[in-house]
Amino acid sequence: MTTAPLSQTAEDYLKEIYKLQIEQGRATTTALAERVGVSPPSATAMLKKLAELKLLRHERYHGVTLTKAGEKAAIEVIRHHRLLEKYLSETLGIPVEAVHDEADRLEHALSEELEARIDESLGFPTHDPHGDPIPGADLNWPPEPPPS
Repeated sequence: MTTAPLSQTAEDYLKEIYKLQIEQGRATTTALAERVGVSPPSATAMLKKLAELKLLRHERYHGVTLTKAGEKAAIEVIRHHRLLEKYLSETLGIPVEAVHDEADRLEHALSEELEARIDESLGFPTHDPHGDPIPGADLNWPPEPPPS
């Protein structure tokens, strides 16, 4: 994997691939193109770039699978997004229904130092204002409470 920072577009692709893998077991080019709002050929071009960076494996007609490095990058973006949603909602009082779009814009610019400060100031939350889990600083998901 490259040590150069990823573009916002690349991070958005990784995040959506991760979500598709969780929801559907795999991420097809068509489903991914639909999620990110581009044509399938445009999605294919980005997937080739991400494969060259060793962030995913792309098998024609079978979709893509994130590598460990790609999964880590995707979870980091999700962590940034959900922490920002929590911060915007709780600290700045932005209505919950308005925090998603703001967090989408800010998630790519959040430094690791600011992420850590936000996390600490919020008391190390485990869930965003929508109830979705926030990965920890170690990029592991919080444990789910046992069913009652």
